[in-house]
Order: sequence, then C-alpha cells, then structure tokens
Amino acid sequence: MIQRYFIQLSYDGTPFHGWQIQPNAKSIQETLNLALSTITRQKIYVVGCGRTDTGVHATKFFAHFESEEIEIEPVCFRVNRMLPKSIAVQRIFKVAEDTHARFSAISRTYEYKISREKNPFLVERAYELREDLNVDLMNEAGAMLPNFKDFSSFAKASDTKTNLCDLFYARWETNGELLRFEVKANRFLRNMVRAMVGTFVEIGRERISLSQFEEIIEAKDRSSAGYSAPAHGLYLIDIGYPD
Repeated sequence: MIQRYFIQLSYDGTPFHGWQIQPNAKSIQETLNLALSTITRQKIYVVGCGRTDTGVHATKFFAHFESEEIEIEPVCFRVNRMLPKSIAVQRIFKVAEDTHARFSAISRTYEYKISREKNPFLVERAYELREDLNVDLMNEAGAMLPNFKDFSSFAKASDTKTNLCDLFYARWETNGELLRFEVKANRFLRNMVRAMVGTFVEIGRERISLSQFEEIIEAKDRSSAGYSAPAHGLYLIDIGYPD
C-alpha cells in the first residue's frame, strides 16, 4: 500500500546550489532523494515546502514523499547516517494522501541575520555589516508592510502568476552585535526577503525615508527598491500547516 509521508529536516545551505534539483549542481533535494531511495530500496522523490536559493539555510523545512509502508524510526536513523553533516532529518511521519508539503502550507517564516562585527563563527551564517543602523526607523518601516498586498518591488522576475502576499509581520531586533530580522507571510516571492533586507539597510542608513519606502512599495517595480542582501544570512525557520 502506498503511503504519503512528511519529513522534517534542517540544513546548512552553504555547500548546495539551493533546494531544487538542477543540472550539474549539488542540491538538497537530490541528496535527500538519493539517501531515501537507497535506504528504502524504492524510487523516492521528495517534494519540498519551498525552493530556497543557493546558500540559504533552513532550520525547519518540510517535504513529502510517497512509498510503500516503511519502518519510520529505522529509516530515519539510517538516512541520517547516510546524509552529509550539512543535512539533518528530525522526523518522518505519516500524513493524509492529499496533504502537500508546499500547497497545504498556510504560512512561512524567515529570519535574516546581520553581524555588526567580524565574527569567525558567523562566516557564511550572517551578513557582516559593520555599520550603525537606525533600527527604530527600520522597525517603523516593517510595521508598514502588512498594510500592503502587492510586493512586486521586492520580487525577482519569474513566471509567478501573482505577486500578492498576505504579510503578517516584519520586525527587527538586536542582540549584542547581532541584528535579526523576522518576517512571516502566507507566501514569499523569489528573492523577496533579501530584497526587503537590502531596502531596510538603506532605511537604517537613513538614505531612504518612510515616505520614500511607501513609494517604493507602491511603484511595484524591483528597480525602485534596494539591493538584495547576501543569501548566506537568510534562514527558513518555520512552516505553518492547518491543524
């Protein structure tokens, strides 16, 4: 009997060219397919909850796959033994056959880390930016975002049918020399968070005012917003599903 399973994992995106399988490049999806197929002795194809780009990390990522009935605990243990240290599987569990890792998700949460000092332990883990930024102003700008739906100004050109998103919150917080951005929405556009972070940095530098920020959003034009922050500071940290 064919059963659908969810798999929860985390990964360091540094050694990979993103989640999705692509020619002549190492991806998380392909690495996971190989491990699961080898351990279960079945042809396994995992479908992810999203498509993180090259160098982007995930502390909580879900995917689904279908297979003949498996012994979950032994498979989970053996898959972890086979996977590289940069990928860890937390659990595998059964779901209803119509539950989809991507399309059943109702929210995604990302965080972005900026280090304001040279820190050898945050190399490829945070964006090193040794500047004083006006975080209060950045938070005022973040509080404006849920008032909008169309985020075309922060979207890389793609074949997406719509650039409309329900954004729930966007906030910045400081912890010593670490500056952390967290944003939650029902969906995200390609490159959206990195483009937002780059624009927020310009606000923090006081080069973009709040009224100009509003104009940027309303322009619905990527060229009007700030630069894209580096991928290695970005983490997918949560995926929400209905109960």
